[in-house]
Amino acid sequence: MIKKSIKKIVLAALVLPLVLGTAFAAYPDKPIKMMIGFAPGSATDIVGRIVANELSIALKQPIVVENRGGAAGTLAADAVAKSNPDGYTVLFAQNGLAINVASNPKLPFDGQKDLLPVVGVAATPHILIVGKGSKAKSVAELTAMLKAAPGKLSFGSSGIGNSDHMAGELFLATTGTQAIHVPYKGGSPAATDLVGGQIDFYFAGMPVGLPLFKGDKVNALAVTGKNRFSGAPELVTMQEAGVKGYEMALWQGIFVPAGTSPAIINTLSTTVLKILDTPEMKERFVKAGVQMAPMNTQQFSDLYTSDIARWKVVIEKAKIKLD
Repeated sequence: MIKKSIKKIVLAALVLPLVLGTAFAAYPDKPIKMMIGFAPGSATDIVGRIVANELSIALKQPIVVENRGGAAGTLAADAVAKSNPDGYTVLFAQNGLAINVASNPKLPFDGQKDLLPVVGVAATPHILIVGKGSKAKSVAELTAMLKAAPGKLSFGSSGIGNSDHMAGELFLATTGTQAIHVPYKGGSPAATDLVGGQIDFYFAGMPVGLPLFKGDKVNALAVTGKNRFSGAPELVTMQEAGVKGYEMALWQGIFVPAGTSPAIINTLSTTVLKILDTPEMKERFVKAGVQMAPMNTQQFSDLYTSDIARWKVVIEKAKIKLD
């Protein structure tokens, strides 16, 4: 009798890991929803869909993209934060999330507890563009125009608190100038109004602004990164243009709700990193005007945490109001 019991225990010990292994190997066994808090055609949407398409192929399951714009990406982030942490609802977000967490204590979720960074994908500078009819042919001339008419010129963004909005606010704070902020529901409509002359300047996401510049529909004055952008090396950085200390990039990556298993996070992270490490994806990113920046879970978590701290300081120092 004892021998039979021992045999059952041994058998169970041998079978259990196989069962668990099989269960884990099944992920994903149904479609995954990727929520993006910005309008179709926006910079984050463009990059998110590139990643979703390749991730779908790699995981052999459909990745269904759902655009839930509004409140600077907060609506989508909140939905994911409160979703079932089973790996089937993920968020493709940008540094506007860190800005929101840094600036708004009344968010309907805790950005540092309810969402987990999984993998970083890109860190792309913004591109400062003006209409073809603009008198500003350089950053210095735009600054002079702003100083000559405080609060008269306008700049667009894809929404209050978004990365492009903060790029504009940081420029105004750094140069000691004022302008009217005009928020839109996405980068594309903001760019459309810039081309049409309804607004004066726009720190556009590169996937939105670069094609307009390359297509000679707008003039580009500078890029916001520390170094020149490889997709348009002829454009100076803001610091080269005379705005000392100005540096900003739009990072993008995947988040999941807190409570998601480390195994699922690892699957998503390692799969995306493998996808990014291919000549095909690197070429697609370049063509889309995106600076690829693969980051594993720890690296992306560190960036997210440090960015929240950075924006808290910037917002308080510059007295930027996001309401």
